[in-house]
Amino acid sequence: MSAPSIQHTYSIKEASVLIGLPASTLRYYESIGVIAPIRRGASSKHRVYTNEDLDLLTWVSCLSATGMSVADMRRYLANGTLGSAAAPEQIELLKAQQEHLEDEVRSIALRKQYVALKIDYWQAVHCGDGARAEQISNEARTLADDLKKARKQ
Repeated sequence: MSAPSIQHTYSIKEASVLIGLPASTLRYYESIGVIAPIRRGASSKHRVYTNEDLDLLTWVSCLSATGMSVADMRRYLANGTLGSAAAPEQIELLKAQQEHLEDEVRSIALRKQYVALKIDYWQAVHCGDGARAEQISNEARTLADDLKKARKQ
């Protein structure tokens, strides 16, 4: 016969350190309904986090790290309780986030290319190569237009 397991609990400060999110963010996620209200201590009325709460907060932290909107995180977590019936919507949410991240990757690649061109431009200026500087400047103007378009999307 095994002894009953004792559930370890954590203060908001401990949960914050373990999850890597500020305590204010943990309170915020609770206040806007991303996570259910956290149990409170009987005498202190302070939040008392369980291992299950920390697991959930880990998933929330990961979703947040992908840049997922709070509304989409809320939907994703609410759907989690529905099991396989929610799979199509979960896939849709994650595919939309994946597309968003791919757009960000393209935008970052354009910005890196622009910075590289500007470095080349200033190297040409430094070396006194006016023709090369002018050519690079024209390329940078074209790329700047692409950057403007990417920002509008």
